[in-house]
Amino acid sequence: MGFYIGVGGVLTFKNSKKLKETVAYAPLERIVLETDSPYLAPEPYRGKRNSSLNIPYVAEELANIKGVSVEEVYEVTWNNALKLYNISDDCETSK
Repeated sequence: MGFYIGVGGVLTFKNSKKLKETVAYAPLERIVLETDSPYLAPEPYRGKRNSSLNIPYVAEELANIKGVSVEEVYEVTWNNALKLYNISDDCETSK
């Protein structure tokens, strides 16, 4: 159906079994990273104000679940966001 799944800090929670199962099943090419800012900060900042500075925690957890490198998660989810929001590839140089 062409949907993307947005994954945020909840993925890092110990009790997020269903979400972890979902991202394990979903192709990485259909996942984007998000913050849910200012809510739902990832571990180790759970309960505190969230920001985009916490994206690396989500990327690391996603990489662990998918069995890929964090660099691959960054690259694929960046390209997914470009496609989802119809942003020109020219923006890639600003990564």
